[in-house]
Amino acid sequence: MQIHPTAAIEPGAKIGQNVTIGPFCYIRHDVEIGDNCILDAHVTLLPYTSIGQNCHLHSNVVIGDLPQDLAFKDEPSYVQIGDNCSIREGVTIHRGTKAGTATIVGNNCLLMAYSHLAHNVRLGNDIIVANGALLAGYVEVGDRAFISGNCLVHQFVRIGRLVMMAGGSAAQKDIPPFCMTRSTTLNKVMGLNTVGLRRAGLTAADRLTLKRAFKILYQSNLLIPEALAKLEAEFDTELVREICDFIKHSQRGIASYVRQRQREE
Repeated sequence: MQIHPTAAIEPGAKIGQNVTIGPFCYIRHDVEIGDNCILDAHVTLLPYTSIGQNCHLHSNVVIGDLPQDLAFKDEPSYVQIGDNCSIREGVTIHRGTKAGTATIVGNNCLLMAYSHLAHNVRLGNDIIVANGALLAGYVEVGDRAFISGNCLVHQFVRIGRLVMMAGGSAAQKDIPPFCMTRSTTLNKVMGLNTVGLRRAGLTAADRLTLKRAFKILYQSNLLIPEALAKLEAEFDTELVREICDFIKHSQRGIASYVRQRQREE
């Protein structure tokens, strides 16, 4: 273990094996840091924060501060960070807002500089949140999603698995799995995340199935209940069932499709 002499660590903090803590870090009580973690200068970890193994927290990260929610009653709530995460300069992650609840980051996630996770956000595994992206309270993000720079995600919105949010786009409605949003637009998808699907190892047949399903959902002029019924009648695959289940559980509705003519304007 390497702890810089200027670091401040309160009694009650639990530090794992082979942890490096840099200059002027501040580790409060009821913080847990897993083995082989690296904390660069000026990292602040506040009570009820747990960090998994093999994580790298860069300078000026603040994790576990109080939620920015007027309903917060100063009760114990948590931040839980998984293993193998890289959290870059200036990232802020806040505790859950209700007693016993948590803001959760899965394994193998990369949070780029100055991104923000508000109270009760839930990130799956292998997610990238790029510079300056802001996720409001209770946002949920599926595995291997990519949230590009300066994206804005409204509270309670769900981002599906393998979604690609293009830079500067915003979401007030749910983004279904495998889709891609358009830059500088609100609640619009422009097609499938084809690059992400290939990188995730989906076969050509799988991608063709999703292309056909996307066409029914977004290009057939069917109402959402009609499109769901057609999808369930015509496909018997896990990928299409994932899309249908995601939409059925949406509380805010799903993003709409931006057509070619609209893209060119």
